Amino acid sequence: MTNVTFDGHLYNVKRVMEECLAIKPDLIFLWDEAWYAFGRFSPFYRRTRTAMGAREALAERYASDEYREEYAKFKKSIGKIDISNKKALSTRLLPDPDQVRFRVYCTHSTHKSLSALRQGSMIHVNDQDFNEDNYEAFEEAFMTHTSTSPNQQIIASLDVARRQAELEGYEFVTKQILLALELRRQVNNHPVISKYFRFLDPVDLIPAKYRQSGLEKYNSPGVTWKDVVDAWEEDEFALDPTRLTLVCGTAGYDGTELKGILADKYEIQINKTSRNTVLFQSNINNSHSATAYLIETLVKLSRQIDNRLARASASERAAFNARVKSLTEDVPDLPDFSHFHDKYRDNPKSKTREGNMREGFFAAYEAKNCEHIKLFSKEIDDRLRKGPELVSANFVIPYPPGFPIMVPGQVISRGIINFMRALDVKEIHGYHAEMGIKLIKMPKPRTTAKKR
Repeated sequence: MTNVTFDGHLYNVKRVMEECLAIKPDLIFLWDEAWYAFGRFSPFYRRTRTAMGAREALAERYASDEYREEYAKFKKSIGKIDISNKKALSTRLLPDPDQVRFRVYCTHSTHKSLSALRQGSMIHVNDQDFNEDNYEAFEEAFMTHTSTSPNQQIIASLDVARRQAELEGYEFVTKQILLALELRRQVNNHPVISKYFRFLDPVDLIPAKYRQSGLEKYNSPGVTWKDVVDAWEEDEFALDPTRLTLVCGTAGYDGTELKGILADKYEIQINKTSRNTVLFQSNINNSHSATAYLIETLVKLSRQIDNRLARASASERAAFNARVKSLTEDVPDLPDFSHFHDKYRDNPKSKTREGNMREGFFAAYEAKNCEHIKLFSKEIDDRLRKGPELVSANFVIPYPPGFPIMVPGQVISRGIINFMRALDVKEIHGYHAEMGIKLIKMPKPRTTAKKR
């Protein structure tokens, strides 16, 4: 599982592991925390929102007499845990402390959020059965995929990063959090900037049903650190305050356009863009002067828009408002994954939607197996109605948002076509408008002749 998205969504790792262990007490957890190496060095993140911190917290919890009493009451009320037990599926589950095995792995791209050189990464292992069951297999896999000529400078930088984090990590990460919270507060309350830009809060990025505490903003009047800590202890999802998603569509900029302006004119680098946002990711090296410079830059951009609109004609102001509406309101809904074609499923009657993506991928290697159909052609609409099904031959990835809306072997739905037709981004990997959508040829459905 991937813990922490680009925009800062965090699992309640402790809760996920606890409920999964209730179903399978020896489950092995593989957590991808690539952008999250700093999380270990703040108690704000560590206990419930990191793989290794949650593992230690659960081990301590299950060793207590209080938990055994709690589990005994739970077991008496719930009975057997299985998919036919509807009460179990709607209840927060607890594992048997006598059956649990803690087997947790996570990866950190140390270079992304600490002080290592590029590509400096670590695998962390906290598996109580590692030496008995997994050591040889792990070593074999590691040696198969690693280099026999490792870069010694990268390895040395990992040692330095570890030592720095061990001695000063708490101070650095605390400073990182406080600077990010201050930046949020100043931008969202600035009389000039807030007319065109704002940073998104938990209420914007996490649906209410996953924020059981009701916490909406970190900077709301009356919100204390205790409120935040309590929310992070229980809420299903939380927002990392150091990930700062800035809405720029209200200023008339799409994400790619603003990224170019910030890089070319102000030497400010952006981590990620979307159609109407850009992401600033703070780190332990940020300073008050860097924060002040970003605020100053946003003030300049906001005043430029003010001045431009003050001189604009009625038609120019209408064009600006139409641009903002296009970026903030007329946004196509992201399509859900449809399903794989039956040809690429081991069991087409299965209730799940897994398929053999590799088969579709390699089938498209031969040109004779593929065809192209223009996105806006009548043939697309005819085939959506009558068949044969449209089956993607490759990955199609609009950028932004930068993740696939089609994969090899997937049946293309009406929602996917509508989304593609509504897109106005400049870059779509795997799609060339002059050729059309690349499809795997599928047999036409048989028709039965009517009896006279």
